[in-house]
Amino acid sequence: MSELFDAVDALLASRATLPPPAERKRLRAAHGLTIDEVATALKVRRATVSGWEAGKTEPRPPERDAYARLLDKLAELYPVAPAPAAETAPAPETPAPATLTAVPTPAQPLPTESTSDDEVVSAPLKPQVPASDLARTLASATGSTTTARRPGAKKAAPAGTPVGEGDPRFENGPLAVVDADADGQVVAYCRGGLVLDVPAKSLASLVEWTLAEGKLGQPKLSGPGRAADPLLVLTQAALERYGLPTELSAEEKDAGRIPEGHKVIKQLARAEWKLTKRGFGPWARIYRPATGSERACVQLCIPSWNALDTRFWGDAGQLPPAELARVLGVYASRVMTPRGSTAVSGLELMTALHPPTRASAPDENGKRTSEHNPGSLGKDPVDPAPCEAPDGHPVLADLPRFHVRGPAEKLFEEAYDWARPMTDAECTLRHLVGIDVNMAFAAGANGLTVGLGEPTHVKAPAFDPKLPGSWLVDLSHVDVSRVKVGKEWVELDGSLLPSPFTPKGDHPEGPAWYATPTVAYAQELGYDVKPTEAWVRYDNGRYLDGWYQRLRDAYLATMADLGVDADLSPEGFLTAMDGYKDHDPELGIVITAIKATVKGGLGKLRERPRGEGWRPGERWRALERPTWRPDIRAAVISRTRINLHRKIVKHAAFTSQYPIAVLSDCVVYAANGPSPMDFLPYRDGKPLPGGFKLGINPGLVKHEGTQTVLWGEGVREQFDAPQLNFARFIKDGTVTDADNGE
Repeated sequence: MSELFDAVDALLASRATLPPPAERKRLRAAHGLTIDEVATALKVRRATVSGWEAGKTEPRPPERDAYARLLDKLAELYPVAPAPAAETAPAPETPAPATLTAVPTPAQPLPTESTSDDEVVSAPLKPQVPASDLARTLASATGSTTTARRPGAKKAAPAGTPVGEGDPRFENGPLAVVDADADGQVVAYCRGGLVLDVPAKSLASLVEWTLAEGKLGQPKLSGPGRAADPLLVLTQAALERYGLPTELSAEEKDAGRIPEGHKVIKQLARAEWKLTKRGFGPWARIYRPATGSERACVQLCIPSWNALDTRFWGDAGQLPPAELARVLGVYASRVMTPRGSTAVSGLELMTALHPPTRASAPDENGKRTSEHNPGSLGKDPVDPAPCEAPDGHPVLADLPRFHVRGPAEKLFEEAYDWARPMTDAECTLRHLVGIDVNMAFAAGANGLTVGLGEPTHVKAPAFDPKLPGSWLVDLSHVDVSRVKVGKEWVELDGSLLPSPFTPKGDHPEGPAWYATPTVAYAQELGYDVKPTEAWVRYDNGRYLDGWYQRLRDAYLATMADLGVDADLSPEGFLTAMDGYKDHDPELGIVITAIKATVKGGLGKLRERPRGEGWRPGERWRALERPTWRPDIRAAVISRTRINLHRKIVKHAAFTSQYPIAVLSDCVVYAANGPSPMDFLPYRDGKPLPGGFKLGINPGLVKHEGTQTVLWGEGVREQFDAPQLNFARFIKDGTVTDADNGE
């Protein structure tokens, strides 16, 4: 009988009544408890308790009973509480600040220091206001069968969200995570904790529901652009509910899609829905041909089919639906609604900010037509110059088979991978300290003039540092031992410096192709340049400025939510960056995805063939995109590498300290202490002008990692590699393969 009573008690506990979210927070704060203390006591994550107090999620058994018991006891101790807003006449909402960081109550003071590698204790995702039944009321008024289980009130949008974010067409946000319970009931988790009941019994009807009732999507990012299509993220339970495999077979993984004869695809076809050429894979688009300006398209994301690559999204694909909706929702509101991998989204963001066409002015009959949008790459692909083309490109079809192009035939602008042996003096120091440039490639894109149209071949041109292009020029006469820093000539130890002109840091031996920023830097160092030929682009502009600004804002806003902002002192910044992702792992995932969007988007500008039976000399699919532009990628990498070398030279000229290793955007120095503050020349809190500066803004640096000098000499001896690149391993000191750095 006691077992029956226990079962009844557990059943009652599963429906334990909880006070409103605001009251939960008040009670905790009144007793002086922190979120971490409550989370520890209930054996849940900090973000889980934060979600309960924000009203974004609700506790489930067995934690629900314990949480209810805690709140009941606190209510007895602190009975005086303000009446919930829902019980009083609603007052006009006051717009909340455009930030995601809420202000703690007096019982929970703002932290003065951060304890992370990038972050501080995170506050709730958005400022909380009383709950509203708006979604339920709208559904009732329109006769919709949709119900809002936990409708969220209107909240302030994050800074940098698209204009028109409050568009009623998209009031439920850009996306929804679709899940199903054990009884087959389908629900959609939206932004702000909103959960919608979904009546759709098939995938075709789910698409119909999304477009007719879901109110999902995102406003356009630019005037000539278009609104983003709704994104549905299907959990494994939802896949089962709609007759789809929860995982792809080995054959389906190789194909990147399920077979065209699958029953669900046939159901879609019977309902007159179509799939794009890539078929039904991890990122699928289901559409009907547009009629006029109206689109009917829904995109699917299927995490269990590896849509969310763990290299860029961490464990996002394993998160519960509400948390996954939060992660993707923050990314969507700050960057864009994902349209594929982070690389695809990075490239799509460029196009969304600079659509290829726009509507013309009305003619005499009031009719508008489509015309080129100035500042965009246009709607037609452009072939690269021969020197800019990767091996196998059709413009190189006349080259002899197996011909290997040298520097005088091929533009080779890549990131640094350089290292040197340590000097005797450096071996007497105790530590190797790595610093890493924040969002280095994004900073390299900022303000950069790039070509928009076709290249023009010029013989014996006069170099113009403002003209984007590729230049064949001999820079072997540039001596990094004697360079101009500002207006003064400075003597340096060139043997301890990488060359700025090659990725491996080797001194150039003769004529080679370089992008404009590299040649301009040779002039800046005080040397004449005389190109023998060039491929230049007279149609040019700062195409990537808006792209950089949106990604910068997304990065800074998310880091600020993690407690790392631009106003911290150097010491405070280093403290705040110590383990920041541990404070809110979900926002940590967003940070990783934003960084991957930068690098992946630039990489897509020179996407190589991906199977498909391609042979050298033939065109591949990516070449048909206007955004296939290896010259733009080369220019960004060139400028990023030059920016880093400029800081290295400034630092060497002022401190006589030289880097031991450089890998992409990470630089390693020997120092007597373990902190960047032990070798960066700060005076009264101010950095060396033009040198390395600690901070969160793109282009500034953070602490990457520290190892001992003994560790460094040990791994070089172990792998018999005197020039092993420490920058590759400085973060955690793990070296598994000296040859490839894996």
